[in-house]
Amino acid sequence: MSIPRTAEPSAERNRTFALEVTGLTCAGCVSRVERALEAVPGVTSAAVNLATHRARVDTEGGVSASALVDAVTDAGFGAHAAEPGSRARHEAHSTRDPEQTRLQRDVILAVVLTLPVLVLEMGAHLVPPLRRLIADGLGTQASWWFQGVLTTAVLFGPGVRFLRNGLPALLRGAPDMNSLVAVGTLAAYGYSAVAILVPSVLPSGAVHVYFEAAAVIVTLVLLGRFLEANAKGRASQAIERLIELQPKTAWVRREAELIELPVEEIATGDVLQVKPGERIPVDGEVVAGESFVDESMVTGEPIPVRKQVGASVVGGTVNQHSVVTVRATAVGAETVLAQIVRMVQEAQAGKLPVQALVDRVTMWFVPAVMAVSVATFASWWLWGPVPALPLALVNAVAVLIVACPCAMGLATPTSILVGTGRGAQMGVLCRRGEALESLRRARVVALDKTGTLTKGRPELTDLVLAPGLGRSSVLGTVASVEANSEHPLAMALVAAARAEGLSLEDTEGFESVPGLGVRGWVSGHPVAIGSGRFMTELGLDTTVFDSDKERLGRQGKTAFYAAINGRLAAVAAVSDPLRETTHAAIAALHALGLDIAMVTGDNVHTANAVAHRLGIDDVVADVLPGGKVEAIRRLKASHGTVAYVGDGINDAPALAEADVGIAIGTGTDVAIEAADVVLMSEDLSAVPNAIALSRATMRNIAQNLFWAFAYNAALIPIAAGVFYPLDGILLSPALAAAAMALSSVFVIGNALRLRRFAATSDSKFANQ
Repeated sequence: MSIPRTAEPSAERNRTFALEVTGLTCAGCVSRVERALEAVPGVTSAAVNLATHRARVDTEGGVSASALVDAVTDAGFGAHAAEPGSRARHEAHSTRDPEQTRLQRDVILAVVLTLPVLVLEMGAHLVPPLRRLIADGLGTQASWWFQGVLTTAVLFGPGVRFLRNGLPALLRGAPDMNSLVAVGTLAAYGYSAVAILVPSVLPSGAVHVYFEAAAVIVTLVLLGRFLEANAKGRASQAIERLIELQPKTAWVRREAELIELPVEEIATGDVLQVKPGERIPVDGEVVAGESFVDESMVTGEPIPVRKQVGASVVGGTVNQHSVVTVRATAVGAETVLAQIVRMVQEAQAGKLPVQALVDRVTMWFVPAVMAVSVATFASWWLWGPVPALPLALVNAVAVLIVACPCAMGLATPTSILVGTGRGAQMGVLCRRGEALESLRRARVVALDKTGTLTKGRPELTDLVLAPGLGRSSVLGTVASVEANSEHPLAMALVAAARAEGLSLEDTEGFESVPGLGVRGWVSGHPVAIGSGRFMTELGLDTTVFDSDKERLGRQGKTAFYAAINGRLAAVAAVSDPLRETTHAAIAALHALGLDIAMVTGDNVHTANAVAHRLGIDDVVADVLPGGKVEAIRRLKASHGTVAYVGDGINDAPALAEADVGIAIGTGTDVAIEAADVVLMSEDLSAVPNAIALSRATMRNIAQNLFWAFAYNAALIPIAAGVFYPLDGILLSPALAAAAMALSSVFVIGNALRLRRFAATSDSKFANQ
């Protein structure tokens, strides 16, 4: 396949930076980091992904990476530069693994410290014998003190991260999820501390402790974050698996000796030896040996590809049968694998238009929740039943905890993360995350013909012989003459002769007659190949083949004549054959409810013949590249959103004009650079797969957003006690913490369903 090579900029001007951002916990954090980055002079746009903890920053005017890192640091978060698509494995693991290790350690410690508090307080309420045992053996006051000590250890041990991050954010006037947890737990802890230290300041009947609420909130929120981290790790496994395709070492020939070197030390031009069963370390060219290579993990094609001397190979693919010697042509960040990783990471860092609404809501959501919490506290204190103050505190804390906007912030980026990763596994690369949304809206798919619907190289399809002549004799003689020509029709004849095992003879007196054909002498016999006009000028009557020529023309094939030794010997036909997957791909697109158009520079007769065979709805033929752009505009006006599929340089303007440009990955670099989506193989079934995947991803995002918003809309009033006068229902802070954690886990779990997305032929997502 061909992926455009991206040169490293010589100066940091008009470039895109990738940052790893630490400390992100909710959508509010994302908004603050984006605003901080966009405030840096020279930054044109910034997008931060909560699911991957990566920021994509577009700049102009010589912005430095250090200035961007400083801006993130000043906003209260950590950051460091990360090169997109880097092969280094630590980028896939270094941020996530230590975080998961710390979270796991803190969750275990918090559970160990919280369980006694929960048993002493909640157990005493729920189990009367246990209450009597605690009162008689330990005493209520001693029990409260013991709970206070353990809760202090939880709050200022595993839970100190909420205080360290949340309180400064609150003081800066930009509260986030950490602020909600910090204020809620400190309120419950502070009230309980007052109850055991100076109970006289509290109203009569209001002396209660809520240490278990503070401890359980910290423990459950930590547990939720740990589950989120694990789920995010699974969501990013597609990228990690791509990175892991490249082996760590390679056998390199140095001074007639094979030595094993780290793959990072391989240079362009090095000669490598790859044994059967080993992965090819870098992109290269086979210089010795012959084998079959499994390219399925890169292209999605399950059938191994035969590789001979001169064939190109892609790093990460598996050599299956024999030892091959490969010369490295691209290493490091220039390999196809590294560029695939880079493209997917950049797509995952992008934002869909729907995310803009989510960002606007979440930017004001946390301050609004804090205002609701204050209003809840005041309402219960002023008008609530006895004991009013404890009930006011409990309900206010429940509001703070249950309303965390984590699920909102994760709803879109997690689905994009999983969807684009699954697409990469299927050989569909989204260069921009927005392409997922645009593909879903597609109403018509326009396709180039040559090289897209067809193989892009002519083949001999018919050879109708005059009576008494043999196929091998005629084909061998004609191909011997055509071997001296570089015309595509000539190459098709020569390829057919060699495929049939025919030996070609030397040609004497070869001559090319412009506009008519070619001629020469083979074994002393004159041979001429060309048009009917050429045959007429040679004094030959072509009427005997008129019906065959007309039939071949109706089929969209290019027909021509061959004369041997002054006698008309045959009429032959050459055409650019359809790809094996074209019929199935067109049928799958129709099954998705899409109209199909063909836009080609080929003649109308050939184009209509191909369209008739495939059942294509609309044909635009005989157009130049500029005409293709006009055709796309007309299709937009008549149908709506247009996806265009092409592979050549002449397709680049149309790919750019279409709402979604889809490039065949084996096409030209120019076409791929102009496209939004790149198909990594020639299999056209990847087009309906890409559209079905986009529909599944957008449906998944809609489900996540509905759950996140509906969850908060339903539980905030319950936590505030709105329904208490009707049915006496109140939501305890501990249950609020559990519900908050489960909402984020649900959203991520729903997004992970996309990992099971299958091809359109058997996908339950196909019609979604």
